[in-house]
Formats: sequence, C-alpha cells, structure tokens
Amino acid sequence: MLRRAAAATAPIVLVAFSLLVLPGQASARTHSVHQPQFHPPIAALNASQSSNWSGYNQGTLEKNNTLFHSVSGHWTVPAATAHTKGQAEYSSSWLGIGGGCVNSGCSVTDPTLIQTGTEQDVGSNGQASYSAWWELVPAPSVTISSITVHPGDQMSASISEAVSGSDLWTMTLKNLTTGQSFSQTVPYPSTHLTAEWIQEAPTIIGSSGANVGTLPNLSGGNFDLATTNGAPAGLTPSEAIQLANSSGTVESTPSAPDSDTDGFNDCTYATTCAAPSGS
Repeated sequence: MLRRAAAATAPIVLVAFSLLVLPGQASARTHSVHQPQFHPPIAALNASQSSNWSGYNQGTLEKNNTLFHSVSGHWTVPAATAHTKGQAEYSSSWLGIGGGCVNSGCSVTDPTLIQTGTEQDVGSNGQASYSAWWELVPAPSVTISSITVHPGDQMSASISEAVSGSDLWTMTLKNLTTGQSFSQTVPYPSTHLTAEWIQEAPTIIGSSGANVGTLPNLSGGNFDLATTNGAPAGLTPSEAIQLANSSGTVESTPSAPDSDTDGFNDCTYATTCAAPSGS
C-alpha cells in the first residue's frame, strides 16, 4: 500500500536559500563510473510515486506539525548487478532531513536536504562499485574516504541537531561490519519539515545535462531501526514512495513496514515487495 490521498498538484517550493561552501567541500565527488552526481530533493509524480526516490518519507503536516531535529537508522548495503548490459547504472541508500513530502498528498515539498549514505553502482563494463558520502543540497556530495563499503555491510547513520533550531548538525555514518566510522558537524539552514529513509536513483551530470540515473538490480538491502527525534519512527504504509521512471515503469518498490514499524525492504524492478520481520 502506498501513500494515501489524491494525485498531487505541482510541488510548492517553501523556501529559497543560499549555502556557503564549507571547508573541505569545494570539490564535487568524482564518481567511480566517471560521472559526477547529486542526490536532490524528491521529484514527486503523484501522492505515492517519485521519479528518483523509493522508501519512506514523513512530513510535518502529516505528523501534526512535528518538526524534525534528528533522524537515524540502519541499512544493509545491497549488492548491485547490471540491469541492462552495457549501461552505467546508479543507486544510493541514505537517510536525511528535508527534501521530501511535507503533506500526505505530496503536493507540498521541501527544497532543503541534509543527508548521508552509501552508493551502489554498476559501470557500463558490468563492474559494481561502492562508496560512502554526505551531502548538503544544493552543494554536491562529498566522498567519505575513511569508510569502505561492500555489499552486505551493515551501516548505521544519524543526523541530529545538538540544540533545536540552531541549524548546527552532526552527521555520523558507521560501517558496523568493518568498524569504520565518520562524524562531522556542519551548519545548514534546514526547514526541519521532513525525514526519510530512501533508495534513490541519483541525478547524473553528463554531456547532455542533468538526468536521473537508471537503477541497477539491487538485492539483499533493507532499512531498520528508524527513528525521528530520538523515538521509533512508527512507519505507516501510507508513507511509502515507489520509484517510477519517465516512461511510468516501476523501478523500485518499498515493502510494508516490519512488525515493529521501524524498517522495510526495498525491491528493484518489482511492483510488490515482501516486508521483513521485526528488529
């Protein structure tokens, strides 16, 4: 079951803002399949579908005007294999604050987004590559070189505001399988309006401009232990978002929440997806 409500009207941009480039953030991440990329806010197609996101999104209007000051969760890095032979394909698993649907119908979206996650891509030669990153939209993503990523690794991430309303955020990403970790505190002018756990088709910058990448086949990935504001997320089926491409073909579908409503599976190139057991 996907997000409730009637089909959305064109998304409304709530705020405009500028962002200073932080020390050490000046150069964009050069991707392992030689294409720079970004992880932008949701591109909503209707109340339950997006052209770039698959997963779960909670919004302040849906949650009785709750503002989001922290988000956390675990995920398993999925194994990536080529969906179409000879084609470069891209995917990202991440959690973040901002950038999503503010209301249940997804007619209002948020342009701010702070996020951290992993990358699972396949080059045109069929070789998979994996990495870790963080990003402050609209700046490009930054590689986390201190963390190596492999399919099946267990990742843990959190983004939290030490003082509510301070716009000073600490991002933490840990590879629980290898013991490697990363933490950084940054200023960022968030609206605090959404929180999400997402499998994404990132935007690829190439000679023809910016285009949403095509997902590879992904297997073995799931999200769990999701929290917002320090409490279990309490995911509901109506918060699910399915990813469909410009032709309307479904590329990724989240499952219903697990029994303790803090996790889900995400299945590529499927219109249904079985839910995991509880944590």
